[in-house]
Amino acid sequence: MKKIILQFGLVLFSTFAFSQAGHIMQGVGAFNMSMGGASTAQPLDISGALQWNPASISAFNDKIIKLDVGLFFSSPELSSSLPAGMMGPGSPAVSGTTEDARNPSIMPALAMVWGKEGSKHTFGASAFGISGFGVTFPEELNQPMSPNFNPSLDSNPINYPQKAGGFGRIESDYMLLQIGFTWAYEITEKLSVGVEPTFNYGSLQLMPNPTANPSAAGYPSTNKATTAGFGAQFGLYFDSQKGFKAGVSYKTAQNLSEMEFENTYLDNSKGTNTFDMDYPAILSFGLGYSKSDFDIALDYRMVDYKNTNGFSDTGWTPTASVKGFGWDNVSILSAGVQYKGIDKFPLRLGYTYSSNPIGSDVAFFNIPATAIIKNAFQLGFSYAATSSISLDAVYHHGASDGKTSGQMLNPMMVSASNPYGAVPGTTVAYEMTTDLVMIGISYKFAKKAVK
Repeated sequence: MKKIILQFGLVLFSTFAFSQAGHIMQGVGAFNMSMGGASTAQPLDISGALQWNPASISAFNDKIIKLDVGLFFSSPELSSSLPAGMMGPGSPAVSGTTEDARNPSIMPALAMVWGKEGSKHTFGASAFGISGFGVTFPEELNQPMSPNFNPSLDSNPINYPQKAGGFGRIESDYMLLQIGFTWAYEITEKLSVGVEPTFNYGSLQLMPNPTANPSAAGYPSTNKATTAGFGAQFGLYFDSQKGFKAGVSYKTAQNLSEMEFENTYLDNSKGTNTFDMDYPAILSFGLGYSKSDFDIALDYRMVDYKNTNGFSDTGWTPTASVKGFGWDNVSILSAGVQYKGIDKFPLRLGYTYSSNPIGSDVAFFNIPATAIIKNAFQLGFSYAATSSISLDAVYHHGASDGKTSGQMLNPMMVSASNPYGAVPGTTVAYEMTTDLVMIGISYKFAKKAVK
């Protein structure tokens, strides 16, 4: 049972490398990202409006289509340590860090809004990648049981092979695509209401899969399991028409079907298991102000992980698989400012803060949930190429601002005073930085001449 110390805690890899706040995208598209994701009460572009407040698309009186594509770079690091004697009598203390070896990821977003002057109705459609992750942590080669072991070099026990008590090579690939159809209605000239039914499709592949029961060979690897589901978003948008704006929206939990994994163990035996992981409800409040050459936006969001399947539970099952993440709710603060004093070339600055949903007591259950970004900074601009075509660009940089860390956990050590089986003298930690370059193009259709 020594292997349990390092094996039986790797929970579903929710390291959403595309994400910044837990596994929530902080923004959608180059424009909205450059405002820090703030748009609940400041609908400056259609992608941000569709993502964060369906009522706010009433601010658009044209037919507009927008496409964004970004290249996302992440630099997660996973580290761990064991005290002397943990791997057997006379074994040395070991510690090390493993860097991610995954290639950059592509981030797309597609949106469309259509309305017309004088109409109380505005419609929209969107296809956004709202979650996604992928990590590749190679197997540790410098192992104490190897004849070539070098004690003067890093040796990361988390990435020892499973037969040696580690996880081996850690890989994950996840995506969640959301398609929405939006309708907004102007109750008055200043107040609008909106609704958006949402449809979701996702897939997940894991190596190893800790949601499955381990065998004598350890944890298995999985096929690519899929999930689908639905939800909705509702919003209110107020525009004083004197510069001040306010908005509120509520995105319900996205109820997704259970993922069914087809598992292959290291001895080539087969098995199946299911895991239920939904997308959490999000409550957003926003304020906006526009005056002369400036647009200012401020958003606050509360992400309800504590009542979301896959996140609300944590700990061990009786068969040493993992119940869930055990995440706390997340608070997100987004702010952005746009300066329009340069003809055809508005400039933007954005900032996003997110609290960390992972406590030190459950850090081991969330290896390698490295996409917890506390502070993110954005710089962007647009260029009005013609009266119909506008180009957007953004650069983003985010950082964890310190490691998420805790002790390794062992289900054989669970007790009333040690509910997760913390192993004395051990550590596990992860942190990361992120960088994103994204461009977008929007096209405004010419209005038909009135006869």
